[in-house]
Amino acid sequence: MSSGVAEKTQTTIGGIRRTFAPWTDPSAVHLIRYRNVTKRFGSFTAVDDLSLDIYEREFFALLGPSGCGKTTLMRMLAGFEEPTSGQITLAGEDLVGTPPYRRPVNMMFQSYALFPHMSVWDNIAFGLKQDGMGKPDIAVRVEEMLRLVKLEAFARRKPHQLSGGQRQRVALARSLAKRPKVLLLDEPLGALDKKLREETQFELMDIQMKLGMTFLIVTHDQEEAMTVADRIAVMDHGKLIQVAPPAVIYEQPASRYVAGFVGDVNLMAGRVESNQNGLVTVRTGSGGDSAGMRLAVAQEVQTGAGDEVWVAVRPEKVRVDREPPADTNVNCVSGEVWDIGYLGDLSVYHIELADGTRVKAVRPNLTRMVERPITWEDKVWVSWTPDAGVVLTR
Repeated sequence: MSSGVAEKTQTTIGGIRRTFAPWTDPSAVHLIRYRNVTKRFGSFTAVDDLSLDIYEREFFALLGPSGCGKTTLMRMLAGFEEPTSGQITLAGEDLVGTPPYRRPVNMMFQSYALFPHMSVWDNIAFGLKQDGMGKPDIAVRVEEMLRLVKLEAFARRKPHQLSGGQRQRVALARSLAKRPKVLLLDEPLGALDKKLREETQFELMDIQMKLGMTFLIVTHDQEEAMTVADRIAVMDHGKLIQVAPPAVIYEQPASRYVAGFVGDVNLMAGRVESNQNGLVTVRTGSGGDSAGMRLAVAQEVQTGAGDEVWVAVRPEKVRVDREPPADTNVNCVSGEVWDIGYLGDLSVYHIELADGTRVKAVRPNLTRMVERPITWEDKVWVSWTPDAGVVLTR
């Protein structure tokens, strides 16, 4: 019986996650709102006239390189910084001037900041004691948090007796114990090794769905943001470049910056030859000269003949063959294998085309290879379908 309940719960959670998209509903009410927020430190502008809505139960990621303003944006919500101008509201209440300890948010730091002299149990209970919660209620809440992060057997251990992943769970439990409206996660998995980080990402998603809480995570790790988030805000120089679900960010980037920052991409500059019936034809090369490639992209885009554009194609969408593929006569060009990277499950091919352009292609290693079917300096053909590429105008 318990197995059936667990299965039903998982199905429900998965169903919610697949259909959760309040940002597409004009009647949905935001939980967090930034309106024309600017933050300056002296002459440096960390956040520049930024507006953003985040919804209840959303797992939202702020993604960008160091110095792009993502941490400052989070710290202003937490109350550790005040905006130079603009407004930040949470559940309709203006937060400007409200001290951090009076805001219904909690923050989990990358360093975890656990008290080394306290047990796991006491670390989780600390904030509840500070708030004056009664001992019986504290005990119930701490036990609930221990079960949530699967650390019941480690309740009496000290932080130095735990692994990095276990310390991360203690910090998470302590942050959740006060049941904030919003949990802020500042590079929370940065100290973990790659395999443990990947496992913990899915645990974070499960916990967030079970609690029905809003999570806001700051990260520079594209894979992490793509894995955990309902939506991602890609930032640069204090501005939002694109805000969208992970699949849209990856498959339909709004600019060359987003295409290049999130994942690998082949970018080819050129000029539009024609744009008719949802098919854009682009001639690559210097000024779109006749020596370049003619590329076809199936896309509705506002651009006309002669406009400068860029065609973006993800490496996994590029096909590599020894002979010209018989099933296509567009987006097909010959080249020479310049370099190969073997990654176990994948092989990455760098192919130099006749005009000097280098294209990256990724092929899954579906069988155990004794000898490579394609190797260095081989003459090959690369191709992709018209719906594999994206035309970018900026």
